[in-house]
Amino acid sequence: MADVLVDSNVILDVFTQDPRWFDRSAAVLARMAGDHELIVNPIVYAEVSVGFERIEELDAALPGESFRREPLPWEAAFLAGKCFVRYRRAGGSRRAPLPDFYIGAHAAVRGIPLLTRDAARYRTYFPRLELILP
Repeated sequence: MADVLVDSNVILDVFTQDPRWFDRSAAVLARMAGDHELIVNPIVYAEVSVGFERIEELDAALPGESFRREPLPWEAAFLAGKCFVRYRRAGGSRRAPLPDFYIGAHAAVRGIPLLTRDAARYRTYFPRLELILP
């Protein structure tokens, strides 16, 4: 079974029943779950956690049998930093690396696709990364 890293925006579309994205995100998430191992990392987990009061509620919403938790590889942290330097040189105003840099770098370092609806940023900083879009 192939791995796919799932971006928080797709998960949040489903959890919040986003009026614009829910149907597409839910459909692609269900399709991917059929023949892929869905992976989340600590960055995705943190971004999704803001909608929950207790960790137990979040863990129930992202059960381990449906979403494998994977640590952020050190190589991904390094790559995220390099993307951040490029972002700053291009005029970006943030003072710390963006979460998307860690998420994209994780998928890139692992050589696995990323399920996301934020194609523009990932294509800019990770042009060879395979993206799956809702």
